[in-house]
Amino acid sequence: MHDTKPSSASPGSPSGRSAGLTLALLSALAFGGSGPAAKPLITAGLDPLHVTWLRVAGAALVLLPLAWRHRDLLRRRPALLAGFGLLAVAGVQACYFAAISRIPVGVALLVEYLAPALVLGWVRFVQRRPVTRAAGIGVVLAVGGLACVVEIWAGLGFDPVGLLLALGAACCQVGYFVLSDHGTASSDGSAAPDPLGVIAYGLLIGALVLTAVARPWEMAWSVLGGRAEVGGAQVPAVVLLTWIVLVATVTAYLTGVISVRRLSPQVAGVVACLEAVVATVLAWVLLGERLSAVQVFGGAVVLAGAFIAQRATPTAPPAAPVAGGGPSERVGERAEEAGDEGGRLSADVSSS
Repeated sequence: MHDTKPSSASPGSPSGRSAGLTLALLSALAFGGSGPAAKPLITAGLDPLHVTWLRVAGAALVLLPLAWRHRDLLRRRPALLAGFGLLAVAGVQACYFAAISRIPVGVALLVEYLAPALVLGWVRFVQRRPVTRAAGIGVVLAVGGLACVVEIWAGLGFDPVGLLLALGAACCQVGYFVLSDHGTASSDGSAAPDPLGVIAYGLLIGALVLTAVARPWEMAWSVLGGRAEVGGAQVPAVVLLTWIVLVATVTAYLTGVISVRRLSPQVAGVVACLEAVVATVLAWVLLGERLSAVQVFGGAVVLAGAFIAQRATPTAPPAAPVAGGGPSERVGERAEEAGDEGGRLSADVSSS
């Protein structure tokens, strides 16, 4: 996506790249802290869907000024905003938080990192286009590493429902990758929407959808006035919620988008993989969710495979139209940039 105004430092300059790398690292750290902060709230008695609503609604409220500034997006790109709100925000976050209520945070996020591999599956089997050999290697590595993470030889070492929810989060990210192709400049020459505005409206739409689904008026609001256990200590629940909203959502999204404008997609993709590492380490230290040596190795393989798949570009499209036609033919090529600009909604969103 295109920036709407010049920045003080050119993205290609050393200072611009240094600032971009710092912001990308900050974004990965912020996103990685969402799960370890949310799980104690869920353990304390909040429903995962209610935690999701609190996160999205709180962030949407903070970003209301951005939404007002880019209000013309409602007229220009309503379908893009609706898709982003439903999939990249509501879908990713709801599935991810529901997953971590059943399986370890690190495992849920690693399953979610199958998204780049699934995008290539869309390109190959839905669009019927060939993909590069490197992309195929990435998919094989990601799937093989995931088998180690979930200990499939032991008949799945984790709750199957939790794993399916984590996979649902990955599928929602795929939906965002596909939609992101429509977030570029239109064929009529109109400017591409500012990603900051898309994020603001995505959160607003996601909050509206989640309000109808989560029914926050039925929430155990008393939990927010109490305390939750984190690393053996009792922490005010409202402090954890504030972290989730301001740091793990608002700060994470904004720094992620700005960093992508200053870095190449490959560099941003490498830094983004740190989110899973951060989440796993924090869950280990704060929540006592320790992974075995085989699972740690599998996690590293998943991240390697996800990165290879994310940066691999499908081969040139055939001269004849492919299934789907039109702008969607470019989904494969733009998948890595879309994933980076989304911040990991991986969630993540993880998003995460």
